[in-house]
Amino acid sequence: MRTGIGYDCHRLAPERKLVLGGVHVPFDKGLIGWSDADALTHAIIDSLLGAAALGDIGTYFPPGDPAYKDISSLKLLEEVIKMLKDRGYRVVNVDSTVIAEQPRLREHIDRMRTSLAGVLEIETHQVSVKAGTANLLGFVGREEGMAVLAISTITSE
Repeated sequence: MRTGIGYDCHRLAPERKLVLGGVHVPFDKGLIGWSDADALTHAIIDSLLGAAALGDIGTYFPPGDPAYKDISSLKLLEEVIKMLKDRGYRVVNVDSTVIAEQPRLREHIDRMRTSLAGVLEIETHQVSVKAGTANLLGFVGREEGMAVLAISTITSE
């Protein structure tokens, strides 16, 4: 068994689509990034890469690379799962927390879990997505951005 931690944050801006865990979340702002800026999926990617001691998301999918402009982060996660499988690993579970003041995510979490589980090739009950706020503190509290923490466990097949 191996465990990895991931973190990601992105700024919010108008006229951007908000995507978390591969799910479009209706909101008047979205996250800014080179890809679709899906901070939830990015944090999970980093936790998986960390568990396998393979570096971080920027090592494989660098910002500025035209191949990844506006790409769905689920596609990046698919690539990471292939890397893990090629090295004899499989995902055991993922736990994550999205930290944002708005929007409220409760009604979208089950869809996020299902979306992620499909790409991770595990059951939905092995994926946890939680939502919390920053209690009006810092950049998240001022609604300038969102942050995500993730931890993943992998095992040799």
